Amino acid sequence: MATQIRDNKLLKGIAAVLKDLREAKDVSQEEVYNDTNIHVGRIETAKANPTVSTISALCKYFGLSVSSFYKKVEEHL
Repeated sequence: MATQIRDNKLLKGIAAVLKDLREAKDVSQEEVYNDTNIHVGRIETAKANPTVSTISALCKYFGLSVSSFYKKVEEHL
């Protein structure tokens, strides 16, 4: 069984960007869950290590490309 790599600094960057996007859209974590079926609370606290598919779904929800999302994440690193 392969071990999962965990980059805490990157996860904290992802958490910060998702929280910023959610607050800019003025939606609660519960509203994001109701709209996407994704628990963003665990991602926003950097406790979860989201898959690429999860990040892609959240990017679609927030209306930005995956590359734009990761560019914002890099600014937090």
